[in-house]
Amino acid sequence: MLSFSVSSIERVEGVARDGYQKQVMEIYQFISDHLYFNRPDLEVKGERFNSAILFSLLTGLQEGKELIIGEPGLGKTTSAEFVCSLVYQFPLGVIWGSEVSGHPEQTEEKIIGRPDLGKLNRGEEDVVWTNFSQIPVKIVDEINRLPETKQSMILDGVDRGNWEYLNEMIINEEYCLFATSNYQDGGTSTIIAPLMDRFDLMVESRYPGANLSFLIGKGRGKDRILRHPKYERDLHRILKSKIPYLKKISKMEEVCNAFGAYVQETLGVKPLQRAERGRIRAEMASLDMDLDASAFTRMLLAECSFCERYGQKRVVERCEEGCHYTGYLCHDIKNCASNRLPVSIKQYAQGLAWLLEDSEIDIEHVQSVLPYTLSHRIQWREEILSQKERAKRDDPFPIFLSKEAVRAVAQRYREQSEHLKDALAVGSKIFQGESLEPLEGDHPLYVEIKKDVHSRRI
Repeated sequence: MLSFSVSSIERVEGVARDGYQKQVMEIYQFISDHLYFNRPDLEVKGERFNSAILFSLLTGLQEGKELIIGEPGLGKTTSAEFVCSLVYQFPLGVIWGSEVSGHPEQTEEKIIGRPDLGKLNRGEEDVVWTNFSQIPVKIVDEINRLPETKQSMILDGVDRGNWEYLNEMIINEEYCLFATSNYQDGGTSTIIAPLMDRFDLMVESRYPGANLSFLIGKGRGKDRILRHPKYERDLHRILKSKIPYLKKISKMEEVCNAFGAYVQETLGVKPLQRAERGRIRAEMASLDMDLDASAFTRMLLAECSFCERYGQKRVVERCEEGCHYTGYLCHDIKNCASNRLPVSIKQYAQGLAWLLEDSEIDIEHVQSVLPYTLSHRIQWREEILSQKERAKRDDPFPIFLSKEAVRAVAQRYREQSEHLKDALAVGSKIFQGESLEPLEGDHPLYVEIKKDVHSRRI
């Protein structure tokens, strides 16, 4: 039953904390100190992070999907490779051999699988799966060089971990996806909206500054740190073998654990085993939003989907001038928020709260992840783009616009928070059978509450 309660999702009790935050922060620090040099550009609860490393770590831990944008040569792909190697215990050689390159001639056979030609000649149908489809860490390099017609080839796999070829299918029970994208040039295509929406968040791999860039130029051999030829050969042999896929996963885990032990012994940083990743996800999933985080998230979702005249935002319908809600976010955007947005918000807010060892998700966690989960999903009206495109900023334009939007909604929340929480509480009581009337208020969320109450009574 639909509920307005701002704490409507029950907390999962009995999940013990195992102190994995220290281990994950050691991985973060090792990458920051030895592999990916960049400045911190995000502060949460007094802790400073580099957003590219932080969100890539959370993506790996939460089985998320991340789009990394930036100029060529600024570490988009390598940062994802380093994170995947340490979170999933794969040597870099295996990750390199499993990546998909975005280019116009890319084929389904190179991404997903191909027929076994020997068996095909005997009249048998069997699939040789690619490494990309089999291993849990997936990297698509320069995804916007895939033509729009070919981006749909990876939609289902990206969304659900299901990879189909001919009449066969494999399902990744554990997987994460990283895709990189250079800024638009003559060889790039637009990433289609259905694929873009499947990314949980977008982050920029920034220029580190002249001094750090100079140090990067002096240092060599970073790629060799997470290599191991023997374990790479063992993993490639397993991936090419004809044993059932679930047995491959079990055998790969043995080799990955051995590589993880090697990394801990030689580098002093302990990668995460599969069971540990599972326990971390259980701990993250036990964290729920507090009252303010939940109410604020609903407020923003209302502004991203509401339209007084047409019932909801639709990309094919233009918002009228003179609307009573002109001052809200719904007036500035063209499209409607998808149902994947709140999932991404909570998923990454949970990860951030867990990493900071907080007992629940508060409004600062939500505000910290929102610009990155929102920026690639919003289609702004041309008037807004022209007004703000020359504004002074440090962030890429889409993330800058999302940060501005989140700040504006946060200001409205500060002004209305108590009354808004009361309205949600009254709505919850109505749904529980009490004879009350919904509260009035000057925000799209009050209208949404009335609509739901009305549909309930009908």
